[in-house]
Amino acid sequence: MRSRSQNQRRKRIVQTAAALALRGGVEAMQMRTVAERAGVALGTLYRYFPSKMDLVVAVVAEELDLLEASIDRRPPTAETAAGRAVDVLMRATRGLMREPELADALVRSLIMTEANTELGARITDLLWRVAHRSPDAEGEGPESGVPEPPDRADPAYIRVASLASVWIFELLEVLKGARDVDEVQHRLEIAAEPLLADR
Repeated sequence: MRSRSQNQRRKRIVQTAAALALRGGVEAMQMRTVAERAGVALGTLYRYFPSKMDLVVAVVAEELDLLEASIDRRPPTAETAAGRAVDVLMRATRGLMREPELADALVRSLIMTEANTELGARITDLLWRVAHRSPDAEGEGPESGVPEPPDRADPAYIRVASLASVWIFELLEVLKGARDVDEVQHRLEIAAEPLLADR
């Protein structure tokens, strides 16, 4: 287990990297620069994050933490699972479009094999919980009637993962300038309805 000072140091490194990414994109997240700005030795940085992609994943994971906290504070209220899932994805889209460099980092990290398992599964698990949560449910966890995500090979889970994949593609299109946010919402609504219709 990491000590409190180790956790604080790690958090400082991630926040420093995020600030650099916001100003200059992933390219600005040079390991030496991050170490200098965070006030740690370069060797210490590499102990926490063996590669730049590991650091990018940590920055994106922190953004996902913020999204999950906002969902807990203000859960989607749509009557259908598809509507609740699209609500969450559009909140994420709008938030990322305010910080396009982080959106770019998210897309890059999700298409990298070693990052895809962790971040892709986190997004899918979040969508699963939202889709299976009653709009008027109180609290989190088993007592709120939200089932745990099933095995990742379960067809129901794969359908939710497919919606997450559609979202990543649409986010990429926004970053390329090929879509606007309203178009993304429309496309997600079309994709979500058949994928989550039986929830």
